[in-house]
Amino acid sequence: MKIDELINLISLKTNCSISQSMLADVLGITRQTVNNRIKNLSEVTVTELRKTEEYFNIRIFDSDGYSSDIAYIDYYEDVFASCGNGSIVFSSSKTKLPISASMIKGYSKSKMYSMINATGNSMSPTIENGDKLIVEHWTGDQIQDNKIYVFCYNNEFFVKRLSKNIDEIIIKSDNPEYRLRTIPAKSVGDLILIGKIVATIKALD
Repeated sequence: MKIDELINLISLKTNCSISQSMLADVLGITRQTVNNRIKNLSEVTVTELRKTEEYFNIRIFDSDGYSSDIAYIDYYEDVFASCGNGSIVFSSSKTKLPISASMIKGYSKSKMYSMINATGNSMSPTIENGDKLIVEHWTGDQIQDNKIYVFCYNNEFFVKRLSKNIDEIIIKSDNPEYRLRTIPAKSVGDLILIGKIVATIKALD
């Protein structure tokens, strides 16, 4: 586990924003040392993990190693999927964030997940602008009617409910101000499913 991953994990388990300075005090090192170790991708020692558990009164280890409730998800900070009229991907840089596995519907270690950002209001109130979305990557299974998916169509990324109607795809928004759309049979092959939304982390007000 890297230093930055530990900071994110502590923040998740304590529901508080943990700074580099706070972690430095707990570990008995300087903030600059913490910063340097983050840059160097330094691993946290077992002793440091135990100090963290004791100080914050949290459990990082279980009988099998790291807490089984924690899943590490690739977060693409600069990837936006539109809940409106479409948005493009600006970059593919990513960081790993610890997420409570219990919040991910149908979580399985055998599945692939990632986290992206939502922009726009067409899926309001279910998904709001700025929410973070956890995506279970598509593996070729059938579209489940009325589930929310992230997909690419005409080189734009969307977050919408999808349903199949014979040989066409119906695109639905939760916001009633947005009209129903369809992808006709001749264009269904142009739809690229990225995955299904299995959890939403609400944006802070």
